[in-house]
Amino acid sequence: MAKRLLKENSSSVFLISTACLLLLLSFGYRSGFGLFVKPITEANDWGREVISIALAIQNLFWGIVAVFAGGLADRFGNVRVVVVGTVLYALGMFLMAGVDSPWLLHTSAGILVGAGVGGTSFGIILPAMARAVGEERRQWALGLGTAAGSLGQFAVVPMAQSLISSYGWVSALHILSASCLLMALLAIPLAPYSGKQESEQKHINQSLSEALSEAMRHSSYVFLLLGFFVCGFHVAFITAHMPAFLSDAGFEPWVGAWSISIIGLCNVVGAYMSGVWSGTFPKRHVLVIIYLGRAIAISAFLLIPFSLTSVLVFSAVMGFLWLATIPPTSGLVAVMFGTRYMALLYGVVFLSHQLGSFTGIWLGGWLYDNTGSYNAIWWCGIALGVVAAVLHWPIREQPVERLVEA
Repeated sequence: MAKRLLKENSSSVFLISTACLLLLLSFGYRSGFGLFVKPITEANDWGREVISIALAIQNLFWGIVAVFAGGLADRFGNVRVVVVGTVLYALGMFLMAGVDSPWLLHTSAGILVGAGVGGTSFGIILPAMARAVGEERRQWALGLGTAAGSLGQFAVVPMAQSLISSYGWVSALHILSASCLLMALLAIPLAPYSGKQESEQKHINQSLSEALSEAMRHSSYVFLLLGFFVCGFHVAFITAHMPAFLSDAGFEPWVGAWSISIIGLCNVVGAYMSGVWSGTFPKRHVLVIIYLGRAIAISAFLLIPFSLTSVLVFSAVMGFLWLATIPPTSGLVAVMFGTRYMALLYGVVFLSHQLGSFTGIWLGGWLYDNTGSYNAIWWCGIALGVVAAVLHWPIREQPVERLVEA
């Protein structure tokens, strides 16, 4: 008995470690695309709306593919989904290096990379981590996985900037594309913790369509879905446009890179603590505080005169709140519906997140090209933060009746 428990614990620790490294790479690569906004637009003499549309398409396809990838992972296992996603991710970055027309940029950086991220990121990996540790440590695992993704933002973005400075943006994308293939190997330990395996072991008799129908009739799930739109709006706009915004304000390029990097570093702590607190306090309360905190932080950033200190402080504060929404959001999905179809149901919530991402990135580029300023989009983000806090307040943190009866 002791040997069996030791073997199971060792297996789960190995899974957690490799899953965290996979998330580190997946989220780290996509966090660095804002560094390529100015080089690509200047090389092709485009306005910023062109690459903004490409990155908006990337986020939209990320969300759309995440839904289907979640369903496939629940039905056939995680490994195949991650391997296919890795190949698409690498191919998209490789083709992005040779862009000379908007359609190729939209196909490579938009469709292919978006599909690749959708098959390798939180919606596919976090459910396996939740299953590996059991219900009592679920929020800890969700926080740890989210923190690992944030650490990727801290580690990979400065590396990408260094590659751009040393070898140019084209060679930098080639190098990042090759290193991306490592994620396929890191997916192998996920196999024993797929939704398919859980179904076989626990004999859960509910189809994908039944699970989705049940969720969409649940008011708390709908509130969660609508609120997560705002998270995507904030995160994607800042990731894509912050380097260019700071450059326009007179800062050196490294300030933009380090702003995104500091956000990632501070969110290692923020995401992990969010996971811990979500296991102690009501998850909806954690989400309300996060969204109100973002609205206050952005307001202060705009009202205080710009300086290197204000940029770094804002980056740190936003970092603590950055992906801190993911542990309580994914945790609420697991509480309400269980983990059997968690990848699918979280994928649907994440699609709303990516619709927000699409809106934030595209609208930021469109407003800049038409007004010469990002001010309007910043204030829009403040208003949406307040709306999100209001939406999360009435959420009921309890299992559906089907699970209570079981």
